[in-house]
Amino acid sequence: MLMEVKNQINVTLKSIKYSIMKEMLNKGTFLMNIFFMILNDASFIIQWIIIYNIKEDVGGYTFNQVLLLWGIAAGIFGVSRFLFKNAFHLSDFITNGKLDSYLVQPKNVLLAVISSSSDSSALGDIFYGYILVFLSGFTVIKFLLFTLFMITGAIIVTDIAIILGSLSFWINRSDILADTGNGLMTNFATYPDGIFKGSARAMLYSIIPVGVTVYMPVQVLTSFNYSMFFIINVITLILTFFTFFIFYKGLRKYSSSNLMFSKI
Repeated sequence: MLMEVKNQINVTLKSIKYSIMKEMLNKGTFLMNIFFMILNDASFIIQWIIIYNIKEDVGGYTFNQVLLLWGIAAGIFGVSRFLFKNAFHLSDFITNGKLDSYLVQPKNVLLAVISSSSDSSALGDIFYGYILVFLSGFTVIKFLLFTLFMITGAIIVTDIAIILGSLSFWINRSDILADTGNGLMTNFATYPDGIFKGSARAMLYSIIPVGVTVYMPVQVLTSFNYSMFFIINVITLILTFFTFFIFYKGLRKYSSSNLMFSKI
């Protein structure tokens, strides 16, 4: 069992490696994509500089906490799209029969699909995230925790994308729902949770788990909390197991279109 898991991890890592190598074939374009993504992300922080020149805090967040908020959000979505780009296009794979070629491969179908393509510009998000961590006040502990939360957050974001994409096994045109759900995860992640009240706030800690991916990590990075640290990691594990369950349950209903789609 352990050997099988180890082999699957090695296969997945090689798949990620080859998808990154394809992105780097044109090094000029690869580097420009990264640079412009950093520039694009940096443009949004200007609005917060203006706001904090007027107010001391927004939704209970100081400017340094907003830097952490944006840093974690950027890093999470960067890691997710850099390593598992196709998780956000899973509906297309299911609807158009593009899973066919993955079903005949001797490896985990889900991991093979989501890791078969990479978004080079997402590296800019990751670098930008680390830049903001340094600007918010660097310590080794903060750097390590940030890296951990960037990984756990990316796993959760990827899980949500897979769950929403897997709805295509049961619902026609569920890609619209998947795109909307993924968009909500991105949009809410860049605003302090203190500005949301009542049911909207509750939704961000349940249906749209931005609270676990971004808000709680910011609180832990600001003032370490063992309970929150434990909750973040446990929810990540539970949601990942649930994601695999949903995908493979839906895969039983998959109907091949006889389209031998190639991922190369």
